[in-house]
Formats: sequence, C-alpha cells, structure tokens
Amino acid sequence: MDGECPVCGRAFDSVSVHEGGLMVNLLANERYRRVCLDPGEREETPVIEFYHHTHAQTALGTEPSRAEPQS
Repeated sequence: MDGECPVCGRAFDSVSVHEGGLMVNLLANERYRRVCLDPGEREETPVIEFYHHTHAQTALGTEPSRAEPQS
C-alpha cells in the first residue's frame, strides 16, 4: 500500500477499520511487527483504523514519533 501511517509516519502494509470490539496480540507474529491504532470516524460512526507494519517497515532505523506528549 502507498502512503504513510498517520501515527508513526512509516509505510504500512495494510489498514483495517473496526467499529466494534477488538483484540491485539503481536507476540511472535511472522508477518507484522507493529500495528498503529488511529481513532477516527466513518459516516458519523466512531472507528479505529489499524495500520499494519511488517518487520522490514519497522527496521528502518530510529522510530519517528508523531504522537503528542501526554500531560
């Protein structure tokens, strides 16, 4: 997929959108190293977008951070 993850700024392999319950477990995942979560809205319905990053996409050096510091 082309484009940048809105959370970390890296390339991503795929994106999925979820309206309901979800579970994340990436322990020993052969395909993905990280999934960034970005809350949003689709047609006035709250959703969470999952940006799936492969091991290669996350091994490119220093991790950029687009997250705002929490106070």
